[in-house]
Amino acid sequence: MITLSDPDISQLEIESVSEVLRSPRISHGSKVEEFETAFAAFLGRKHAIAVHSGILGLVISLQAKGIGVGDEVIASPYAWHQISHAVSHCGATPVFSEIDYWAGTLDPVKAATKITSSTRALLVGNTNGHPAPWDEFMELSRARGLLLIEDSTEAIASVYKGKPVGSFGDLAIFDFSQPGPLVCGEGGMIVTDDSQLYSAIRQIRNRRQDERFSVIAGVRLPWGCVMSDMTAALGLVQLQRIDRILERRKEVEDFYYDHVRSFEGIKDPYIAQDVDEVHWFLYLIHLGTRFSKSSRDAIIHDLHTEGVEAAAYCQPAHLQPYYQKAGYRKGNFLVTEKVADRVIVLPFHGHLTEDQVGFIVKITKDASLNVGAGSAIY
Repeated sequence: MITLSDPDISQLEIESVSEVLRSPRISHGSKVEEFETAFAAFLGRKHAIAVHSGILGLVISLQAKGIGVGDEVIASPYAWHQISHAVSHCGATPVFSEIDYWAGTLDPVKAATKITSSTRALLVGNTNGHPAPWDEFMELSRARGLLLIEDSTEAIASVYKGKPVGSFGDLAIFDFSQPGPLVCGEGGMIVTDDSQLYSAIRQIRNRRQDERFSVIAGVRLPWGCVMSDMTAALGLVQLQRIDRILERRKEVEDFYYDHVRSFEGIKDPYIAQDVDEVHWFLYLIHLGTRFSKSSRDAIIHDLHTEGVEAAAYCQPAHLQPYYQKAGYRKGNFLVTEKVADRVIVLPFHGHLTEDQVGFIVKITKDASLNVGAGSAIY
């Protein structure tokens, strides 16, 4: 099986985790703080808080801002990681808005029409590694007095107008589970420049032993969702090696570009004009409009039959049963549904060879012709 993802783990990561395992401290300790410091410096942000996952990171961030029952958060229905679930976990209401057809990111003009007197925040993602139009969203959040949350659970190191993703929100959320380039099993990171918010998030995340009887820290109930030193040790080395990891993924990306160009109608992934660089989270292909959702599923089945792991991207959030109970229905977001019905995720990681990529693309092309549409992928 050619797997969808395969983490880039070197001997350095193994040695770092082994060192922690031989130490007297494998739970939350100095490695976590070292990882937080390094990650904040990597992005040029003042503070970083390590957590169990991106979703939990968003939950405690929303709680730190007092967002809950009766509040609304505007979010995208289109994503691999359904981080918008965190809004519901807090008792607030996610208000979904339409995406841009080409970039897959939230459309700022359409998002503005969803703002009501109950809206407290904008949750904007760098979808599949492609930066959102941050100038427009920063202007919108300032004009309407809203918290701007940057969802970078699918992005790291992509660059928008000279600045890396994670630089734009009042806070930003990262996730370190597969299939991203920086992987440490599970885990996430919250970054912010707001020292007051940082302090509040730290208190909700966990209570340190020296804070057990603190009156100040005791104001908020902690979740106990801090990262372990084992996880942090792995993440720290991954961060130190991130340039090489991303460089190798770019080589695989080039393999895909070279092979798909031989097929009529296939276009390179879209990159917006204001975006300087994109590091894709996944390698996506978009099927032509003559393909149906069932055709997409048939292609994925053919890939699996040939030993290639593939998947749909994605099941839109508004079509999941939980949100349909809130009144969302098929047809609410036609762009999201049109894109989601025809997108396939192919294997994408640094261990793929050019021959493997050629095989993957050939099977995908053959399968697309076999479903009866008879048109090229584009």
